[in-house]
Amino acid sequence: MALITGISPAIFFLIIFVIILAAAAIKILREYERGVIFRLGRLIGAKGPGLIFIIPGVDKLLRVSLRTVALEIPPQEVITRDNISITVNAVVYFRVIDPNKAVVEIENYLYATSQLAQTTLRSIIGQSQLDELLSERDKINVKLQDVLDKQTDPWGIKVSLVETKQVDLPAEMQRAIARQAEAERERRAKVIHAEGEAQAAEKLAEAANIISVYPAAMHLRFLQTLSKVSAEKNSTVIFPLPVDLLAAFFQKKEKE
Repeated sequence: MALITGISPAIFFLIIFVIILAAAAIKILREYERGVIFRLGRLIGAKGPGLIFIIPGVDKLLRVSLRTVALEIPPQEVITRDNISITVNAVVYFRVIDPNKAVVEIENYLYATSQLAQTTLRSIIGQSQLDELLSERDKINVKLQDVLDKQTDPWGIKVSLVETKQVDLPAEMQRAIARQAEAERERRAKVIHAEGEAQAAEKLAEAANIISVYPAAMHLRFLQTLSKVSAEKNSTVIFPLPVDLLAAFFQKKEKE
């Protein structure tokens, strides 16, 4: 207490000023941060991470995050190339790779990227047909990513991924697609049924050829059928007769 009271007010305020000056001059940047420094309005460059020093009152530091940003694009009303009105939204993943450009070349890179993503989404979807949008969404995502990446490259931004999240169709278009899918399922069922009938006919023809070459096969098949019928508790048993046994009877009747 005596030491403090022994210091003159001027020295005390000088110490306080030095402490405040040191606190303003020392900056700590995290691993994912970079500090873009302007000295008297001129760009010095990006520094960090870790402990850096600036000149208070002369240098101005702007913190820029290098982490990947997930930017959601709000739903956009779009008319496809085949004149179908849809609503589509998406999400864009990007990050800053050049902090100097992200600060100097664009005023607000987050807002600018969001606006650019919206206009690009409407443009690319407007050049696509509905079937392409529903069945080849990966190709459209890659095209969106390429266009955005080229346009944001002067800003020091790298667009790594674009994903269309949801495509909303009008109610009448949903019913039309449902009818089309049902018709396609019916067509496939008929084709499969016809193929099955054709294969069954081929197998029956092969069996007929085998039986014509080996007549004993018909007798074996006859005995197998009798064994199956006898296994059941049936009151009526049908005995099939070979046609060749009745051939002589038919010939005799024709002569008469």
